[in-house]
Amino acid sequence: MFTGVIEEIGKIQDIKKKTSSAILSVQAWKIMQDIQLGDSIAVNGVCLTVTSISPNGFTADVMHETLNRSSLGNLRIGNCVNLERAMPANGRFGGHIVSGHIDGIGTISEIRRDDNALWYTIKTPLPILRYIIEKGSIAIDGISLTVARVYKDSFSVSVIPHTASLTTLSGRRVGDSVNLENDCIGKYVERLMGKESQNNNITAGFLAKHGF
Repeated sequence: MFTGVIEEIGKIQDIKKKTSSAILSVQAWKIMQDIQLGDSIAVNGVCLTVTSISPNGFTADVMHETLNRSSLGNLRIGNCVNLERAMPANGRFGGHIVSGHIDGIGTISEIRRDDNALWYTIKTPLPILRYIIEKGSIAIDGISLTVARVYKDSFSVSVIPHTASLTTLSGRRVGDSVNLENDCIGKYVERLMGKESQNNNITAGFLAKHGF
């Protein structure tokens, strides 16, 4: 589990592509202090497993499903990526609950400055947009952000300069693809309601009983 608070910007050193998978070599420094084989690291929001360690980075396998669901397949050598280690049991929740399981891809359709903030508008398909609500949480390339506006085919976030400078958002341009992970709570509520509504058991009391 992750929180969406990026620890470091890494760089892609090498990409070994197979028929339907890939091996990424990622250059990193800060997060390498206590990394072990088998640890989970979010790379642009995608949860990957460390398969080898070097003095200045790590490698991770990327499955076919991951390449299809995320923008990792578009990475090139030299590209920068957001990195976050899995949250320790005694860690702080600086963002929101992020699983590292990408729901899909969005496309940046507009970037504009508003005084000291940067607004990013991201177009995304309806199956992803349906779970995005104003003032709710969204992970964009692994970055925990608050949704500011929701439109019929897109949504916007307002980013402070500190966040942009410490993540890959500062280098993003209109037309770039980004990984999106919806807040998991909405998906679980929908699933639970879908099962229980067949028995007409959805009530305010039922939802409260199950923690909603």
